[in-house]
Amino acid sequence: MKNISIQIPEYALCVIRELEKKGYEAYVVGGCVRDSLMSIEPKDWDVCTNATPQEVLRVFRRQPVIKTGLKHGTVTVMSDRKPIEVTTFRIDGEYTDNRHPDQVVFVSRVEEDLARRDFTINAMAYNPTRGLVDAFGGRDDLAEGLIRCVGEPDERFNEDGLRIMRALRFASRFDFSIERETAFSIRRNRHLLENVSVERIFKELKGILVGKGVLSMLLAFPDVLAVIIPELAPTLGFKQHNPHHRYDVWTHTAYAVQAAPADETLRLTMLLHDIAKPSCFSQGADGTGHFYKHPLLSADMAHTILTRLKSDNATLNRVVTLVREHDNNFPSSRGGMRRFIGRLGEDVVDQLFDVKRADIAAQSEHKLQQKQAALRQAALLIDELMDEGHAFTIKDLHINGRALIALGVPPGPQIGNILNTLLGEVQDDKLANTEPELTRRALELLRP
Repeated sequence: MKNISIQIPEYALCVIRELEKKGYEAYVVGGCVRDSLMSIEPKDWDVCTNATPQEVLRVFRRQPVIKTGLKHGTVTVMSDRKPIEVTTFRIDGEYTDNRHPDQVVFVSRVEEDLARRDFTINAMAYNPTRGLVDAFGGRDDLAEGLIRCVGEPDERFNEDGLRIMRALRFASRFDFSIERETAFSIRRNRHLLENVSVERIFKELKGILVGKGVLSMLLAFPDVLAVIIPELAPTLGFKQHNPHHRYDVWTHTAYAVQAAPADETLRLTMLLHDIAKPSCFSQGADGTGHFYKHPLLSADMAHTILTRLKSDNATLNRVVTLVREHDNNFPSSRGGMRRFIGRLGEDVVDQLFDVKRADIAAQSEHKLQQKQAALRQAALLIDELMDEGHAFTIKDLHINGRALIALGVPPGPQIGNILNTLLGEVQDDKLANTEPELTRRALELLRP
């Protein structure tokens, strides 16, 4: 397709030109071609060529080269201080571990190389002279918004089980649909995810969650996600029997994820915020469903799940905190709000607003206006406190332990006790957060 034009940056073009000057074929390939056709600026530019790895090393012997994966035909060429992965046209041998090919065979035609790739939208190559090579209909699938396997889906997923998650991630990222046979194969082969490292799965899961098409993926493939997080399975179709909810637990969860800002921490929080509801369920005499203490148990489950997925500690701790607090009402008093912010921190409270907005958005119309009004009032109260000389924690007081020692307080627990008393009185508006007032009150507390 020579009528297609892709703007390749000069540092990548240099690699193609050097290979072609030596008589080899070279193309940009994969994600950079896909993104270019979608008018998205590629993050990386990869090149494929009929030159063998050793021949690539000879072509670029006068510039920095990293022997990234000679066994699998990949060399990283540093061009204008930017890395370009150069991979020899190849076909893959058997995947006995459902993840990596046991061996590769170098081939001479780019079409053979494209045939081994996962999805049609990733199986296109482009050369400024030869144009677009699209042997599997990737351009048409881009236009139709489809994720489709190259060739037989079962073969592609059995080669590499992670492709199941990648299919969902691409569909979520671009808000595409998954082609019918590919979707059937994903469900049929979801057990292959058990052979994939949790680190790789967790990375793909986060990519799915922050995509603009996350809702359709969560609703269409809950059985796939339940392989990764078995604790999700009981939420599927679990009716809540509660006027605050129009959806079952899983459907509510999916809508809450979509309603949250596209941030990994927030969307992980919404994925897990109600995960304990089935185990906490009870019904009153009138048939109304209740989920007493589900935030606490959900937080415990979130900790277990994120530990198993090898989440970083910062994400784990923040998600667990937000899940634990998600159902609590914001304090309505100035003192209560100051203590609330002091306990959780300003960043957590900011994110908790996002969590509660998303949760409410996925509920029913029952008392919706009251819930939204309460959030607005809480936000106004926080804004007022931020505009003042607020004291949320001891470090916000205009007096410290050194000042108390200078007043004659001996080092030890008494310093902490006095500072806590001062903080409480400031938070309750009984005492101004000024050095003279704090000093005066501290001296009063020192008197027997």
